[in-house]
Amino acid sequence: MTLNKVEKDAVILDHLSRFERCLCVHPGFRAGFEFLRRPDLKQLPPGRHELDGRRLFAMMGTDQGRGREKSLLEFHRKHIDIQYLVAGVDLIGWRPTELCERLATPYDAEKDIGFFYDRPETWLEVPAGYFAILFPEDAHAPLATIGNVHKVVIKVAVDW
Repeated sequence: MTLNKVEKDAVILDHLSRFERCLCVHPGFRAGFEFLRRPDLKQLPPGRHELDGRRLFAMMGTDQGRGREKSLLEFHRKHIDIQYLVAGVDLIGWRPTELCERLATPYDAEKDIGFFYDRPETWLEVPAGYFAILFPEDAHAPLATIGNVHKVVIKVAVDW
């Protein structure tokens, strides 16, 4: 699947109740958002939850924020992130991947992740009940908050 320019260059931040506006962006989003709307979402155990093999899965976790200074920008090539806050408030740094120049950790194709030393251009505050959609063009530094967060990251394969 090829995403058009408008979709690739925009981070989406919205409340879960308005998820339907995002369904036209990618065919895998529907199943990802259905998972986020599960009535038992808060009770699911931490870790990986398979939705459609390597094409679509969820990572559940309760994490301690690292703060802005300790949060590195990460990037992906194979997956889009839908980061949803179950509880707490996350602060996510953002910078276009194409503007990042200082590689901290080379891209690992098996884990679909690499890191940059570059600093975010802006910060997104994502409260409980909200989600942020981050594309491969979006280098992002999650868990830059202080305090605990309970979040779910839906990993959606770019190539569907």
